[in-house]
Amino acid sequence: MDQDFILTHLGEHREKYFQAVAPPIVQSSNFAFPELNIFREAFQDELASHLYTRGNNPTVAILREKVAALEKAEDALIFGSGSAAISAAVVSQVQAGDHIVCVEAPYSWTTKLLTQFLGRFGVTHTFVDGCDLAAIEAAIRPETKVLYLESPLSITMQLQDLRACAQLAKKHDLISIIDNSHCSPIYQNPIEMGIDIVLHSATKYLNGHSDVVAGVVCSTKAIIKQIFDIEYMTLGAIISPNDASLMIRGLRTLPLRLQRSNDSAAKIVEWMRQHPAIEKIYHPFSSDFPQYELAQRQMRGNGGLFSVELKAEKIEQVEDVFHRLKRFLFAVSWGGYESLVMPFCAFHNIPDRDAPPYSWRLIRFYIGLENPDWLIEDLEQALQILE
Repeated sequence: MDQDFILTHLGEHREKYFQAVAPPIVQSSNFAFPELNIFREAFQDELASHLYTRGNNPTVAILREKVAALEKAEDALIFGSGSAAISAAVVSQVQAGDHIVCVEAPYSWTTKLLTQFLGRFGVTHTFVDGCDLAAIEAAIRPETKVLYLESPLSITMQLQDLRACAQLAKKHDLISIIDNSHCSPIYQNPIEMGIDIVLHSATKYLNGHSDVVAGVVCSTKAIIKQIFDIEYMTLGAIISPNDASLMIRGLRTLPLRLQRSNDSAAKIVEWMRQHPAIEKIYHPFSSDFPQYELAQRQMRGNGGLFSVELKAEKIEQVEDVFHRLKRFLFAVSWGGYESLVMPFCAFHNIPDRDAPPYSWRLIRFYIGLENPDWLIEDLEQALQILE
């Protein structure tokens, strides 16, 4: 299906809404029925009807159809956050006594789901080096049910070979799940490579304007129906019709925004490669990245995320660099119009908290929609103190 058709027309059914170009926000919690038999049918399949907005809302349904098509999936569900989508997808595939194999250093709330939540209900896990297929297979047990991936990882940018992982999961009768937030459906389609369930923090690229928190699960109709009937309806982590409308609007410019962030980040990375204050760069499309060839095979682009390590002898030097930056926002998340910086020195030396498994020299950058030359000017003046 053509991407432009998906973003501009798919699912909008303008003939139902007075030929309105922009779909309406159906801000109703409840829906009435003209006949008893139609009411009864709606109860039998709430995912296919409009009964109550906790289940299926018309505005959210338009968004579901678009996102599923972008991910080459049969269907999708939209959640109130990325962590809700991750949790529902994983919980739907395990029960007490089951085991999950997960790549090392995933999104922090994925880690908490596995280590602090599911363990309370008898579900165990093993973290493995996602770059090592043999290590992944060695971690699989008879009770393993899920292989959880995140490629690229959002801090070190490490990849997993998705086709090989999908084949491995099928060999051992596992459900493969991936967080595809980094690439978005524009730059990577894991379902085409054999992955079963694709997740997104839709707060990031899919919405793209830093004004909606949302999550997405994409898969087959059967798996989506399974998640809808239990986890989605029971836990109720839904998105509002108003936020769904904002996301539909955000999707209109998704390819344009991704391309801008991707091209600008690549230009800034190339500039940084020549800078004497930069020790190491983590960017999948940088020719010296260890998995560069794999990135070329399974990704069509990288977007705006990359990390660097500074040549600094003291943590105070890294802090000084951040005090000098004027054109980047100091914040978590990414995927919006604004350029961001997240220094890992901020997570060191916190009383009563363990240091993170990342060097205080490490910095994650997200490049938004600003002129890259304007951002380079800011970086140049900030990095001068390390020269």
